Amino acid sequence: MNNFKKHIKIRKRFVIGVLTILFLYSCAPTRIVRAENKTVPEQYKSQSEDTTNTANMQWKDFFKDPNLVALIDSALVNNQELNIMLQQVDIAKNEIKAKKGEYLPFVGVYAGAEVEKVGEYTRSGAVEKHLNIREGEEFPEPLTNFSIGLSASWELDVWKKLRNGKKAAVLEYLATIEGQHFMVTQLVTEIASSYYELMALDNQLEIIEENLEIQQQALKMVKLQKEAARATLLAVRRFEADVYKNQSSKFKIQQKIVETENLINFLVGRYPQTITRSSSNFITKTVDSISAGIPAQLLANRTDIRQAEYELSASKLNVSVAKANFYPSIGLKAGVGLEAFKPKFLTSTPESLLYNLVGDIVAPLINRNAIKAEYKNATDQQLQALFEYEKTILNAFIEVTNQLSNVDNLKKSYQLKEDQVQALAESIDLSLRLFRSARAEYTEVLLTQREALDSKIEIIETKRDQLLANVKLYQALGGGWN
Repeated sequence: MNNFKKHIKIRKRFVIGVLTILFLYSCAPTRIVRAENKTVPEQYKSQSEDTTNTANMQWKDFFKDPNLVALIDSALVNNQELNIMLQQVDIAKNEIKAKKGEYLPFVGVYAGAEVEKVGEYTRSGAVEKHLNIREGEEFPEPLTNFSIGLSASWELDVWKKLRNGKKAAVLEYLATIEGQHFMVTQLVTEIASSYYELMALDNQLEIIEENLEIQQQALKMVKLQKEAARATLLAVRRFEADVYKNQSSKFKIQQKIVETENLINFLVGRYPQTITRSSSNFITKTVDSISAGIPAQLLANRTDIRQAEYELSASKLNVSVAKANFYPSIGLKAGVGLEAFKPKFLTSTPESLLYNLVGDIVAPLINRNAIKAEYKNATDQQLQALFEYEKTILNAFIEVTNQLSNVDNLKKSYQLKEDQVQALAESIDLSLRLFRSARAEYTEVLLTQREALDSKIEIIETKRDQLLANVKLYQALGGGWN
């Protein structure tokens, strides 16, 4: 009868415990966060629905200049910023190991030695005074104690809090890898852009030097005409001023060349040195056409979109981890070892043997403000990650659209610039012949020379902008990291 009553009491306690857990489970707050919006237009404006995409091309195939390829290769090994990012990837990888270890049992070994002297007129002292451990042998005073053994603790991951934490760490690690890939695309783009800028500056310098020769010849002609009373001192001074102006511009371009070279050297991770390049064929350099594919491919090709997606997934798991803090945690603790007041008794088993096994359930009941705030922060961070993901997709689409338009408009502009340069080049020779025969003013010669120089500089800049637009479009489509 007594056993039956005892059994009923145990069952009641078990039912009460289960009901308590269910009550606490139901008291956990829930905040619904809407799903992310991945929809993008079916195609880019004025583009076909062809899925061929240049972003799938490796950067070594996209850039055909061997000098540029060598620079990028070196930068991917030596660039300090990229190497810093690689360490961040390694840190995220270590975080996975740490999270994984949290839901496995913790086992430790311990060894200890202590000495204690208690007062004779205390409970412990009175017991020890009248206690013999062996016949005719008194209790040792002071009392020493020696122990050695194993201890273990394990939190049962009933609510998957620890496993979700580990999964979130994995996603954060994958996000850092995508962040590293995105940095690679930026590095490749920056080196290529600076390289083309350097080639353009070389050509501008060459154009100015050629123009200086023409202006100096024109200056000599004006001086001769002044001596023959066919031109004034004003004309001579105006021609001289133009020569000085272009000589000054030459030094400015030379300084820009130095700074651009050193920017490339910095990106490559080395001290200043001459950048090997071939600028002679810059103006005739072919601008390859790029296939944009369809907008949906951005979700797979853009590393910053994939990074944002991983971070969003990690934030969702972090919400689950924060919510699990409202539920009871179940832990197990165990230990086994040897303990005795003299080292020689440590091996006397079973007398020196000790062991323990403890199971506990702990749940937050009152004053749960801290875990409520943590849960709300986790859901807010999930919303932030969601908006960041959607913003990244929108930004990627707009970047591609802008660059597609830029490539098209620069192509049309370059064709017109070619006609302008040809017309003004012919105008220089014509204006000089007319000036010699007194059928044109010196101001017309000066104006023609200035316009011709400006047009040559502008067509070089347009060619540079065409090459840069291609590089930026390649990056915007998600190329440059593989």
